[in-house]
Amino acid sequence: MILADKIIRLRKQCGWSQEELAEKMNVSRQSVSKWESANSIPDLNRIITLAEIFDVSTDFLLKDDIEAFDSLKEAIESGITQITLEQSLKYIENKVEVASLVTKGVVLCVCSVVPLFFFLAMAETNKLNLTSDVAAAIGVVCILVMVSIAISFFIRTNQYESDISVIENETFELAYGVHSVFKEKLQKFRNTYNLRLSVGISMFIVSSVPLIFVSMFFGGSDIILMMLIVLLLIIATGIYIVAPVSAEYGAYNNILKDSCTETEKSKHTKRAEKLAAFYWPLLVAIYLGWSLWTMDWGVTWIVWPVGSVLFAALVGLMELLDKENS
Repeated sequence: MILADKIIRLRKQCGWSQEELAEKMNVSRQSVSKWESANSIPDLNRIITLAEIFDVSTDFLLKDDIEAFDSLKEAIESGITQITLEQSLKYIENKVEVASLVTKGVVLCVCSVVPLFFFLAMAETNKLNLTSDVAAAIGVVCILVMVSIAISFFIRTNQYESDISVIENETFELAYGVHSVFKEKLQKFRNTYNLRLSVGISMFIVSSVPLIFVSMFFGGSDIILMMLIVLLLIIATGIYIVAPVSAEYGAYNNILKDSCTETEKSKHTKRAEKLAAFYWPLLVAIYLGWSLWTMDWGVTWIVWPVGSVLFAALVGLMELLDKENS
């Protein structure tokens, strides 16, 4: 295969037009067209740049006897799975879907007590003609329904395990050009990631401000319960903003990892996902058990802010212990 054919093949494998390749090479489209039609040959500096852009060796570009399928054959013989651009894009799509399901489950668990707090607040003010017992009963039913739906979301993530395991659990290498494509995608996505992460973290920080303000200047339990709803909704919104974008950012890094083994970041992400699927339903169970045992709903709400902080602490502790063991 001559150089012209290799340039065409690599460019199409990356999904670029001649104009896009020309822009990356800082040349005109006509120059790229001449290279691909074999009417001209790029100079040595251009060859080096092409090798860097396509993530291939200069030997591969310059030597006609080196074919792309030879690399694939070697990968198969050595037991290494070669990941194409289509497979990589599918992996990103699946990781985003898994993150979406996990996020919905966590948000439902966090918000499951919102109806309870609302009906208890209404019972305090007699606006809906509800007694505390009736309000608590309705709230508990809402909690059980929402947690059941959340668990169904966690279970549905299993359907994607086989599709993402090739990249996360098996030895692989990227096909020619895939690394450069995803490196560029990650560079473009980083601004979105940083923005949403900043917004989400800011929401976590300010989530307790309404509750603190009301506790300082107002004493009504109904108002405090409504501020607890605001706190949980702000936390849930922050999770909904941060979790999917973090999962997508981690997926890009998994594709671009230098080694063929699972990275530490992907391990931490999967551990956090598994912990979330177990932790939040357990926290709901603890809250219900304590509340129903004491019937002191005005005190047991403290489980939620404490539980949120504890979850972050547990994730950090897992990473710390993992570093010490390694």
